[in-house]
Amino acid sequence: MNNLRLQLMMVLCVIMFIPLMSQHKYIGVSQCAMCHKTEKAGKQFDIWKSSKHSQAYVTLTTDKANEIAKAKGLTTAAAESPECLKCHVAGYGLDAASFDKKFDMKDGVQCEVCHGPGSDYKSVTVMKDKVKAIAAGLTISKDDPTLCQKCHNSESPSYKEFNYKEMWEKIKHPIPGKG
Repeated sequence: MNNLRLQLMMVLCVIMFIPLMSQHKYIGVSQCAMCHKTEKAGKQFDIWKSSKHSQAYVTLTTDKANEIAKAKGLTTAAAESPECLKCHVAGYGLDAASFDKKFDMKDGVQCEVCHGPGSDYKSVTVMKDKVKAIAAGLTISKDDPTLCQKCHNSESPSYKEFNYKEMWEKIKHPIPGKG
């Protein structure tokens, strides 16, 4: 009888942990940069690094951000307020199990905000095959402002009219020869 209980407990543990094991995890921009900073990759990391997305968290640490937060009735600093963090960091509000140990939210709006958690598509062998990469969690958005408008909208206290085509020109990062 005890043996049966032990076996049932083991089966239950495995069943409970399968979703955690198969969950795509956020790995962070530093992991993406390893491959995406080369000329061959179109210096995609450099494009991100020079964008305002890379500074999204840093802006929350400024006096101006704290003034805006206070004016909006927030009682905590902007860099600690869920209302601000939800758009200024990748994966805000997700369980800690959703993140690789190298992930750093202070890197702001990182690659995975648009392309999905990268743990299962980060390897070169997967990334070389677009179908495999998409099956492993890679998201590729084309001409769809919906994702951007989750944060670039009138709920933002510093909102300015959002022109998707104009903004896309500033952050697009194609691989040379692939569009």
